[in-house]
Amino acid sequence: MPPTVSSPTAVSASLAKDRLGVWSVIMFAMTAATPLLVVGALVVGAWATTGIVGLPFAFIVLGIVLAIFAAGYVAMARHVVNAGAFYSYIALGANKALGVGASFVAVLAYNMLQIGLYGLFGFVAQGLFQERFHWDIKWYVYSLVAWAIVALMGALRVDINSKILGILLLAEVVVVVLFDVVFFRHPLGGDITFTALQPNKLFVTGVGAAFAVAITAFTGFEAAPVFSEEARHARRTVPAATYLAIAVMGVIYAVTSWALTVAVGPGNIVAESQKQQSNLIFNEAAIFLKHQSVVLDVGQVLLLTSVFAGMVSYHNAVARYTFALGREGVLPRLLGHTRARTGAPLIASITQTTVALIVIVVFAVAGWDPFGRLFFWLGTTGGFGILTLLIATSLSVLNFFRRDYRGESVWSRIIAPILATAGLGYVFYETLKGFANLLSVPAHDPVRWIMPGLYLAVAVIGVLWALTLKAGKPDIYDTIGLGATAGTAVAAMTVGSATGVPSQTAGAGDYTTTDR
Repeated sequence: MPPTVSSPTAVSASLAKDRLGVWSVIMFAMTAATPLLVVGALVVGAWATTGIVGLPFAFIVLGIVLAIFAAGYVAMARHVVNAGAFYSYIALGANKALGVGASFVAVLAYNMLQIGLYGLFGFVAQGLFQERFHWDIKWYVYSLVAWAIVALMGALRVDINSKILGILLLAEVVVVVLFDVVFFRHPLGGDITFTALQPNKLFVTGVGAAFAVAITAFTGFEAAPVFSEEARHARRTVPAATYLAIAVMGVIYAVTSWALTVAVGPGNIVAESQKQQSNLIFNEAAIFLKHQSVVLDVGQVLLLTSVFAGMVSYHNAVARYTFALGREGVLPRLLGHTRARTGAPLIASITQTTVALIVIVVFAVAGWDPFGRLFFWLGTTGGFGILTLLIATSLSVLNFFRRDYRGESVWSRIIAPILATAGLGYVFYETLKGFANLLSVPAHDPVRWIMPGLYLAVAVIGVLWALTLKAGKPDIYDTIGLGATAGTAVAAMTVGSATGVPSQTAGAGDYTTTDR
């Protein structure tokens, strides 16, 4: 007899079905890091701290690498439908224990990305309202207001979230395109310069910091499989959303950051970034537009809405990863419950909200810098965590299709994953080597190892916990990575375990592998 698995009721253990189309999924992918958030804050912060002018070219390079990675990623998504995404892919493609370790890395990384944005939101809001209305209100008050609204949205229907994010993103893209036109029409010195797009301006000492910023900016493109259980026609929606997100992100980020260097001057961009910080893009646009104060106000408000959109998007990603782990019993089963009326992972959402509150309070009490420490340190370190998961996923894709091609091409199951692993591996090496430069701390400062070392620590804890489950609760261990189809998949495993060949679960379109 195959092991049985106790689980919550079908209603409380299932995400809402068929609520998201291609564009809705893209909204979650792109609003994780919108153009104003990336160029107006992240890239400007990177110019200020690293001094690397060639950041626009980094978006081009990494966009190509991620497009290659996506070939294997979406191929696996066609066969594994699970809100756990990275977690389930590594669990089924490599090893269940490694999958749990990866899931802990994912939860930490997305939490860092999400919580870091509260620092940026508070920093921008404090400056805006202090300058315009002379309000003497601390940054963390604004952060807590945003936190409360995100907490509320986390309990709403996922399609409502996507519509709100879509409206915010559309308004922002219109403004960014306007800024780009203005910058290119008014280049410093009269001629458009391509200096920021030259490879020799990127591949300098500390290039890893530039790649860390770029991977952080692209983070969100991988979100499509996270929403696969809620997407309509997931086999078509997930690939379309993934490729479109990479293309749109890459073009907008590269063009807008390049345009800003054209207007400011590549020789001035570092100094001006250090001086003006998140106001740089708006101050520069206001020079050439009428009603300068209106441009600044609208720009700052849109930056706030873009940061807010990123909070909501990352919050939903964290909640769904936590939900997936709770549903399978890796974490407490309570986390695997959804709200019956909305299909939202309510308990997982509340858990993430609580963690965010604790971090905001700690930073507020300690008096730590909300921009440099809370936003930039946590955000870029979160991006580094996603980078490690991309590499592990590429390797898992290779192993997943090793015995059963499942109709996938040689490009998708072998060539693309190998190329992606090599490219992302190089980025990983350079990023780790230049982590001190990324954080703008001395090379001997222990924080340059502590921040990336957190991922190794939680990965080890995850693996050890998985092995504990294997010894004490094999029924839970056997369903790791199988998601909503765990019940039928366990039965199918009895066939696969006899032959060592992965088996397709009946009627689900999902696949399971025996543990190695």
